[in-house]
Amino acid sequence: MDRKRALIVDDSKSARVVLSRMLEKYDIEVDTAESAEQSIEYLLKNRPDAIFMDHLMPGMDGLQALQAIKSNAETATIPIMMYTSQEGELYLGQARALGASGVLPKQMRPVDVSKVLHDLQLVSNRAGADTMGAETLAAAPAVNGGVPAAGNTSTGAPGIDWGRRVETTVKEQSADLRRFIIASLDGLATRVVGDVREALLPPPVKVLAEPGLLPVAAPLAVRRPVQWPWVIGTLAALALAGVFAVLWTSARDALVKEQLQVASLSAENAELTRARQELGETVKDLSSAVTASAAGTVSGTSLAGAGTTSLLRTDVVPYGEMALDRGRLESLREILGKLEAQGFHGVLKITSVAGLYCLSGNAADGYAPANATLPFSKCDLVGNPVDESSVGQQHQSLAFANLVQSIKQRSAGAITVVIASPAESRPVTPYPARSDSLTAGEWNKAASANNRVEFLAEPGAAP
Repeated sequence: MDRKRALIVDDSKSARVVLSRMLEKYDIEVDTAESAEQSIEYLLKNRPDAIFMDHLMPGMDGLQALQAIKSNAETATIPIMMYTSQEGELYLGQARALGASGVLPKQMRPVDVSKVLHDLQLVSNRAGADTMGAETLAAAPAVNGGVPAAGNTSTGAPGIDWGRRVETTVKEQSADLRRFIIASLDGLATRVVGDVREALLPPPVKVLAEPGLLPVAAPLAVRRPVQWPWVIGTLAALALAGVFAVLWTSARDALVKEQLQVASLSAENAELTRARQELGETVKDLSSAVTASAAGTVSGTSLAGAGTTSLLRTDVVPYGEMALDRGRLESLREILGKLEAQGFHGVLKITSVAGLYCLSGNAADGYAPANATLPFSKCDLVGNPVDESSVGQQHQSLAFANLVQSIKQRSAGAITVVIASPAESRPVTPYPARSDSLTAGEWNKAASANNRVEFLAEPGAAP
C-alpha cells in the first residue's frame, strides 16, 4: 500500500522538525513549507493526504491560506488541521466555518496527533498504539516556538529574569517526562499481564471416551507460573527510572549554570553602576575645583595692586594631552582680551602642574591609567610620564607659542606672558592615604583634578 503523505506549513523550523518526526513514526511521508504562499505553490503540483497548517505566520496567515485552499475545487477535498495557541470557541468556529477538519493546540501531544491521524484514516489503530510510546519522548519540545533549552541563552537585556525562565522550562520538561514514564509503564503493565494470562491458561485437552463408557472430564493441566515477564517489566521500569534521573540531573545542572551566569551578570552590572557613580563624583569634584579657582577670574573690576599675584583661572588637562594646547589656547585668548580691556600692565604667568596617576603598562609599550578596581599597590608606575617627557617648548603647541610671542607686540609691551613650571607639585585636591584597600580609581580621581594649567596675573607699574 502506498505511504500516506502530509504537508506541514509553519514558519518555525523547529516546529516543522518536531511535527515531522512525530508523523514519520507513523510511516507518513512529510513535505514542509515555510509560508502559506509556498504551500499554495506546492499544491499546484502535489496532492498530499492531509495538511497541518500553523495559524500565525508572516504574510498570509493560516486562516487565509485555509480559505484559499478550500475555495479551489482541485484542493478543496484535502483535509486541513489547524494548530494555534489561541483558545476559545470563537477561533474554533472560524476555522470550522472555513473548512478546517479540526484544531490542535500549539503544544501538541502524541496522543493528539495519534487521534487526528486515526480520524483522518491515515493510520490504523494498531500503528497508533505501537508508536504512541515512542512519540511521547520525541514530542517534549513545544511545537512552534516552545521555551528554549537552558544552555541556549544570551546575555540579553538586563531586565530579563533568565533564571525564572530556565526554571519554568525545566518544570515543563519534567512534567512531560513524568507523563511519558507513566504512559510507558501502563502500556508495559498491560502487555505483561496479557503475557502472564496466556502463559497460565492451560491448553485445551481432548479426551476420547472408550466405547460403552461415559466421557471422562480431562484433568486440568498444572503449569508453573512463568516469571520472566515480571523480570522484564522490572528491568524496564528500572531503565526508565534511570533515564528520568539522568535527565533530571542534566536539567538541574543546566539550571545551576544559568543561575551562576545570571549572578555574574548582576555583579558586572553592579560594578558598572559603581564606576558610573565614581565618574559622576569625579566630574562633580572637578566642577567644584574649577568654580573655586574661578573666583579670581578676570572680571570687570580692577586687579590687585602691583606685586600681588592673582589666580585668574585653572583648566583641567586630560591625561595624555599636551598641557598648552586646545582648550588652554582658547582660555589664554579670553584672558588676554579681558586684561587688555581693563588696561592691565604686568606679567601673565602660565603654570602647568602634572597630576600623579596610578598607571599600568611599561616603558616600551607606554602607560595608561590603571583599571578603576585595580588595587593601588598593583600600579606599575605612579607619576605622569607624558608630562615628565616634555620639557620647555614641548609643553605647548605651535599655535599657543605664536600667540604668546605676539601678545607683547600687540599690547605695546604692557603685557608679558611667561611660561613657568612650579618648583613642586601643589595638589588642589589631596591624594588619598595609601592603604591596602585603596584602589586605582580612587587615586586617579584626585590625580585628574590635580593635572591642570593655572593662569596667574602679577600687576606691575605702567611703562
